[in-house]
Amino acid sequence: MTAVDARSPTAEIPHHPRSSDVWRWVCAGLSASLVGLGLARFAYTPLIPALIDARWFAPADVVYLGAANLAGYLAGALMARGLAARFGAVPLLRASMVTVTLSCLACAVPLSFPWFLAWRLASGVAGALIMVLAASTILPHVGPARRGLVGGAVFAGVGLGIAASGTLVPLLLRMGLAACWYGLAVLSALLTLVSWPNWPRAAAPHREEAGPARASSRHASRTTRALIVEYGLVAFALVPHMVFLVDYVARGLGQGLDAGAGLWVVYGLGAIVGPLLAGHLADRAGFGPALRVAYLAMALAIVAVAFGTAVPILVASSLVVGGFTPGIVPLVLGRIHELVPHDAAQQRTVWARATTSFAVGQAVGAYGLSFVVARGLVPPSGLFVLGGAAAACALAINLTTALTVRSSHGSDAR
Repeated sequence: MTAVDARSPTAEIPHHPRSSDVWRWVCAGLSASLVGLGLARFAYTPLIPALIDARWFAPADVVYLGAANLAGYLAGALMARGLAARFGAVPLLRASMVTVTLSCLACAVPLSFPWFLAWRLASGVAGALIMVLAASTILPHVGPARRGLVGGAVFAGVGLGIAASGTLVPLLLRMGLAACWYGLAVLSALLTLVSWPNWPRAAAPHREEAGPARASSRHASRTTRALIVEYGLVAFALVPHMVFLVDYVARGLGQGLDAGAGLWVVYGLGAIVGPLLAGHLADRAGFGPALRVAYLAMALAIVAVAFGTAVPILVASSLVVGGFTPGIVPLVLGRIHELVPHDAAQQRTVWARATTSFAVGQAVGAYGLSFVVARGLVPPSGLFVLGGAAAACALAINLTTALTVRSSHGSDAR
């Protein structure tokens, strides 16, 4: 039995659910990813200058508060599987969305640094629980032919959150810092209410339609371990754009804050459409080939910033990397469903490990790259070389594993 909803432990749903049901689930998943990642994490970035200007906290403290969300995310990824087994995935998803809402409310009242730190940690934990559980609760109910598009639609919420961080937050800040936090809380509460009745109510089906060329368990195990490592490398690879791109363009290239902010908008636009396009590609070509295309595209787009300063290159790079920031997620999750068919509990276990790997890669990238820049070990452009190299390593591991598996088992590793 999977921990999807304790109220219906034995119920099964049809192999081909109604489209209306699928899109209700997508609405719930998209709302959750928007709240858990879009608002809980990305909305904090444009708030940093306001927090400093309003003297709520010292500049160094503001950085620590941002890191607290990453630490909470790692903790949540480690706890997700056990909590879901104990409380059920859907109740935990609802509780996580409520937690983010309460976090926004609490952050409107800066009682003390520990108070703010605790709520930023809590929002990070909630974001990880949503990331692990939302799509993995929905996708077992969806046929393989639509899994890529549905997964992409769920994670489009992350892209919407990135876009909101550059548009909605500045508008709310005109009414004051506390009002901005209250506005984020209201939006989070509305999305929580929208998602509440729309999660799947039945246990995931115990059997799937037969897919082409299912891998052996030994094959799947080796490929799955490699996939988890690849996902961590991708997290590292995304950090230069997520953290350093705006400042690099504005100060490093001397193009000014307007140019940097404009590229962040492009990045956000890519993040909205990226998951949908990635999911569509996976439905047509398969998740394995789609992942290789993603790794190659990311490697080229990231490293391009180090060697090309022309506006078209920067725009194209921001669009591609922005698209794959959330777009890589449905590809990895869909690949897990290919490698671990028929077992929703095991799928969730592997996905939790992959999310943990991503959290570690992201934290190592954020702190490690900040360290090497602060110490002058590499020039700012070198960050994008390192990021591109990480994506290239992910591609190399993927191809090497596929060739090794094909050689060992005489089967197509896809």
